[in-house]
Amino acid sequence: MTVDGAQLWTLNQRLLSVVMDACTQELAELGLETKEFFVLAEAEASPYPAEIATALLLPKASVTVYVRNLVAKGFIRREIDDADLRRHRLVLTAEGTEARNRALAALAAEYDRRLARITPQDRTELQRILQEMLSPA
Repeated sequence: MTVDGAQLWTLNQRLLSVVMDACTQELAELGLETKEFFVLAEAEASPYPAEIATALLLPKASVTVYVRNLVAKGFIRREIDDADLRRHRLVLTAEGTEARNRALAALAAEYDRRLARITPQDRTELQRILQEMLSPA
């Protein structure tokens, strides 16, 4: 049996979409749109908007809009970068950290509902496979 990489990629994308769709209401209750959540979740690891755009494969202009929205909602703030006074870096506020953590918990719960359909051994194997796929060649 031949395994088609494009089909596997499509299945993975569908799974991620189904999980995100199932969490839309919880994200909305937190005051987040889906893409705003991704920007919020990435801001700590990538504190500059250009880095977020690269990490999330989003246009810089879109990231700028999401950042403005998140600042207006009080989830992040801009701070002048001490290393380069021309740049602003993004910092999560306490409210932003709380919203991110609650959104991540909702996503984890929904993903766990999906994982419950497979055996613990298959979950362990899935983790191993994903880690292998993400490791440097």
